[in-house]
Amino acid sequence: MEFTLILLGCIFTLFSFLPLISSPAWWIRVLDFPRLHVAVLLSIVMAAYVVSYELQEPLEYVMVAVWALAILNELRYIIHFTPLRRVEALRTEQAKPANAFTLMISNVRMVNNKYDKFLERVLQEDPDMVIMNEPNQSWHDNVCQVMDERYPYAIKKPLENTYGMLFWSKHKLHDSEIRYLVEEGIPSFYTVVELPGGNKFCLFTVHPQPPRLMLNTETREAELLLVAKEAKKAPYPAVVAGDLNDVAWSNTTKLFKETSGMIDPRVGRGFYNTYNAHVPIFRYPLDHVFYDPVFRLVSLRRLQKFGSDHFPMVITLNYEPQHEKEQEHPHADQEDKQEANELIQEGLEKGEERNQEKHHEQEKSE
Repeated sequence: MEFTLILLGCIFTLFSFLPLISSPAWWIRVLDFPRLHVAVLLSIVMAAYVVSYELQEPLEYVMVAVWALAILNELRYIIHFTPLRRVEALRTEQAKPANAFTLMISNVRMVNNKYDKFLERVLQEDPDMVIMNEPNQSWHDNVCQVMDERYPYAIKKPLENTYGMLFWSKHKLHDSEIRYLVEEGIPSFYTVVELPGGNKFCLFTVHPQPPRLMLNTETREAELLLVAKEAKKAPYPAVVAGDLNDVAWSNTTKLFKETSGMIDPRVGRGFYNTYNAHVPIFRYPLDHVFYDPVFRLVSLRRLQKFGSDHFPMVITLNYEPQHEKEQEHPHADQEDKQEANELIQEGLEKGEERNQEKHHEQEKSE
C-alpha cells in the first residue's frame, strides 16, 4: 500500500509539473486539461499517506512537501475560475440593455444525429446568432430549413472531417470570409456583424485541432494567436468564439488574451465546463467566448445537452463603449509578442508540412 501511494504521488506530481515545459508535444499539452483532477487526486494520496504512515525520515518530509507544491501549482491555474478571484468581465448596469445581442455556441458532434434536440435548444433560447462546430452535410441538410427561415444571414462550410462550421445570424453581416489560416480542411470564419442600432463588431469563429495521440499542438497555437493579433487590429470591437480545443487556464489561452486584449467572462465566476457532456467526472471548459472590453456581460449560461459530447453555451453582451475603461484587460509585453510570433511561425511551418503530406496522400490514392 505504501509503495502504491508513493508511486501515485510521484506520477501525479509529474503530471503537475510537466506542462511547465514550453513544448507543443501532445503528451505534455494534454496535461493542461486535468489540473483540477490532478490536484484532487494528489491531495487524496497525500492525505492517505500522512494519515497511514508516520513521517520520520527527512526524505519523506521532502516528498510530501514536493507533493504539496505540485497541488499548489495546479491550483494557481484553476483558482482564477472560482469566486476567490475578482471577476474580469463586469455585468451591465442597464436594466434594459439597448445594444445587446445573444450568441449561442455549440459543438454538435458530427456523428450525433439528434438534429431535433439541437433545434429545440435553438428555438427555446432564440439567440441572435448561432455558431455550430463539427457539422457535416447531413447536419446542414437536417437543420437548414428551420435555421434559414429564422436567420436570414449565414456562413456555411459543412465538412466530413469533424471541422465543419456553420454560422447563422439575425443581424446583417458584412465582409464575410471562410478562411484556412494554418491547415487545409480546418476553416475559421470572419465577419462584421451590424447590430440593429448601426453599431458593428468583428466576429471570429475558430475550431483548431486538439492535442491527441501523436498530434502535437503547433497548429492550434498558431491559429489562436493569429486570430488574437487580427482581433487586436480589427476595425471594430472584436468577439472570438468557438470550440478552441484548449482549456481556459492554459498558457496558450493566457497568451491569446494578452495578445488580443480580450476578456474572459468566466474569470471569477466558474469553469462553465462544456466537454465531456457524457462523462461528468471528466469535464473541461473547451468552448469559449472572448470579447473586447467595450462590451458588458448581460448573462452567460451553459445549456442542457442534446446528444453531443459538448454542452451548448449561450452568452448575451451589451455594447457599452462609454464604460470600456472600467474593465481591466490583459496587455502583451515585448516578451509576450515575441513568444506569440515564434509560436505562429512554428505553427505555420507545421501546417504547411501537414498540408504537403495530405497532398502526397491524395496523389498516391489517385
